[in-house]
Amino acid sequence: MKKLALIFLVGFISVVAQAQAVKNKDSLLRLLPEAKEDTSKVLLYLDIGNTYELDDIKTAGKYYLMAGSLSKRLNYKRGIIKFISDYTGILNARGSFDSSLLLNKQAIQLAKELNDKVIIAKTTANTGNSYNFLGQYEEAVYHYETAKKYFDEINNPYLSARMNDLIQNVYYRLYQYKKGIEYGKDAVHYFRSAGKEIELGQSLLNLANNYQSLKYNDSALVCYKEGLSISKKTGYKALELACLIGTGNIYFHHYDVNRMQKYYEDALLLSKQISDPEGEVIAGRGMALYFLLKKDFKTAKDYISASLKIADSLDLKQEKFENLKVISSILFGLHDVITAEKYLDSSAVIETKLRGEEIQNKTLLLEKRFETEKKEAQIKLQKAQLRQKSNLIYFLVAGALALLLISILTYRNYKHRQKLQQAKIDELETEKQLTATEAVLKGEEQERTRLAKDLHDGLGGMLSGIKFSLNTVKENLIMTPDNAHAFERSIDMLDSSIKEMRRVAHNMMPEILVKYGLDAALKEFCTEIDRSGVVHVSYQSVGMQQAEIAQTASVTIYRIVQELLNNAIKHANAKNVLVQLHQSAQEKLLAVTVEDDGSGFDADVLKQSGGMGWPNIKNRVDFLKGRIDLQSNPGKGTSVMIEINI
Repeated sequence: MKKLALIFLVGFISVVAQAQAVKNKDSLLRLLPEAKEDTSKVLLYLDIGNTYELDDIKTAGKYYLMAGSLSKRLNYKRGIIKFISDYTGILNARGSFDSSLLLNKQAIQLAKELNDKVIIAKTTANTGNSYNFLGQYEEAVYHYETAKKYFDEINNPYLSARMNDLIQNVYYRLYQYKKGIEYGKDAVHYFRSAGKEIELGQSLLNLANNYQSLKYNDSALVCYKEGLSISKKTGYKALELACLIGTGNIYFHHYDVNRMQKYYEDALLLSKQISDPEGEVIAGRGMALYFLLKKDFKTAKDYISASLKIADSLDLKQEKFENLKVISSILFGLHDVITAEKYLDSSAVIETKLRGEEIQNKTLLLEKRFETEKKEAQIKLQKAQLRQKSNLIYFLVAGALALLLISILTYRNYKHRQKLQQAKIDELETEKQLTATEAVLKGEEQERTRLAKDLHDGLGGMLSGIKFSLNTVKENLIMTPDNAHAFERSIDMLDSSIKEMRRVAHNMMPEILVKYGLDAALKEFCTEIDRSGVVHVSYQSVGMQQAEIAQTASVTIYRIVQELLNNAIKHANAKNVLVQLHQSAQEKLLAVTVEDDGSGFDADVLKQSGGMGWPNIKNRVDFLKGRIDLQSNPGKGTSVMIEINI
């Protein structure tokens, strides 16, 4: 059973600033018109942002940005650091972890310039938080350890203990449970002696999770129950829910049916009260396991079905995987072997996808890190060369006052070279971004190709073999008319499954694209959609017969058209869609046009959209170094034209 964990990440610099949020908002706003453009106005902006943060995060961000802008104009480094600490909290809430990490790194550099160990420690801890959110746990541990050393040096045992708790949580995610226990024990010891009950409950929960992962169930149970007692005393509902589930998990693994029921029931009730859907999924699965052990398969099925529905609606892949295994076990108990096997097959598909995503993410992260380090080294070299040339030229100017004309010409030459060097630096930065995008797109297409091949060659072959075997068995069996009819229906269902599997494999990486090229693949794709009756799709191509387009570019254009057609069907409710490809051999230009007569929309809305579709299209166009033009108005349909140099 999966455990709930709580990550107690707080902006360390902003802890003190948050206490000022109790000031009256109106009184602070009245001070603003009379405030001078100095450091006190920076602090006033931050105070106003603090008062808005709980109920109007957008307005809070606006005041934080004004504080940051004024701090930069004043070269007020402490103000910039305070702005970064407050503003990255908003970025983290929005899920903009990369932007948060970039700002926190800048804060570390400013703190080092101030040579203030307290601020260096806190900015380093905030940077560790950013890495933790990004799932880069090795970097998170390094920054937490570095921050802890500073906190030890300045004799701040509370923040040192906070670091210990964060480090034990990261080691838990790295599956290094024994290391996590070492740090967790230190954190628990301090918080207990200092009477910090909230922090004690948090660190007890994380310590219990590490214990349970090592099967030290007795030690884990002691920690969970103490954490549960603290949560009820302090009203810390999230901690209470996590401890209830953890305790229920231990009793489940001991097959202690009567005890596990109470904890899972309480957890399910509490998760609904505090609107925690993930906790509701896990607690509901716990209740299903309880009734499974009691052999009350019907009730168990009701609980796991409800849990699976929530996991499905929230796209909780890991929880869905766990739930599918449980419902399969229940169906085996109900002797519904066929449905049970189907659920097992579904869980295997999700498991493969999860592992593939994990491997792909790690690979892309390593590639990105390598390319980034390589480009950064090149940029540093270019900057070092610039500094060396600057020093040389300044020396020549100072020593050649008598040769004023030569000095002026030399200086002009230097400025020209500096611009060229800066242009090279900008080019390297752009190349670094394109390299990262290319790695993502190649990884995605490689994974699609692999899965399509596995489906077609592996699963397709197995299903075809099963069909052949069933047809062979049929010839040797004597069946009643009803049984014969049921047998034929099963064969038809198997045929449908084979066709659906081939359709999915074809959609992931169409063979016709590899064999016959982009024009044939898009024509077939549009024809299939038109034949489905969902929308009428017309496909036209000009000059594509002799077009020579690289496979990587062909796959990328194919995915762009797929995404645009999907948008027209899913969002625009279009009845007719026109897809055009025009290749101009003379201009070496490929124009892709997708038009629909759907509902249309305000194009400015895309800037605030949180969806992935349009950013994916833009990233792919940028990868091809193309240009994109979007024209759309409500009620007037949508037209997207993309031009790509080939």
